[in-house]
Amino acid sequence: MPRKTSELASVPTVQVLERVFALIDVLASRDETMTLKEISDKAGLHPSTTHRILNDLAIGRFVDRPQAGNYRLGMRLLELGNLVKGRLNVRDAALLPMRDLHQLTQQPVNLSVRQGDEIIYVERAYSERSGMQVVRAIGARAPLHLTSVGKLFLAAEDQPRTIKYATRTGLIGQTKNSITQLVELERELSNVRQSGSANDNEELELGVRCMAVGIYDDQHALVAGLSISAPSDRMDESWLPKLKETAGQISATLGHLPSSPR
Repeated sequence: MPRKTSELASVPTVQVLERVFALIDVLASRDETMTLKEISDKAGLHPSTTHRILNDLAIGRFVDRPQAGNYRLGMRLLELGNLVKGRLNVRDAALLPMRDLHQLTQQPVNLSVRQGDEIIYVERAYSERSGMQVVRAIGARAPLHLTSVGKLFLAAEDQPRTIKYATRTGLIGQTKNSITQLVELERELSNVRQSGSANDNEELELGVRCMAVGIYDDQHALVAGLSISAPSDRMDESWLPKLKETAGQISATLGHLPSSPR
């Protein structure tokens, strides 16, 4: 922190930090610059106290002063934010929540990302007791339209992109339940958009069902999908709320705000 004035030094440290955070929150609430009076009024602080703290923050570039008496958030906050964002990794953020979800369901929990026209499995939490006869290894790939996570990525795009995907891939199926017609796929994707989740009903592997929910970053972009796989007769729809909660937890770690539109 910047050097404190003698008056600030006499204030308990925790109280000083509370005031600093309060001023930063006030500045963050507006896109444009704010006057000293506006800031002090909203923060509930005396103008002289506000002025001293803002000046110290300006020294550290946490606050900018484009002109006398006007303030806005400084570039130092952006620099620090980018450092934190650069260290975030969806796999690292997902590991512990995935293990907790697996403990609850006792079924494999998968983390997948999109790569071209396929999804790739990048992490999995599972145990031998899950009863899954077919367990896809980390690094395995599968077509978007045959998987629950893949449908999430397709649903995030518009119809022209869906048509291009169908043309490129031919919507080749792997089981009798696979979606191989564009009209059927578009109907499925519409349901995904409405529900915020996707399903694979033995479309990739007979005897195996999956449910998936998206993971979003601070720009509201879909960056991964979290899914639960289970033998068809063991899939429990009551897991969906917990799956959504877990995906939301991971998204929050990546900077996504729950109230933000997706």
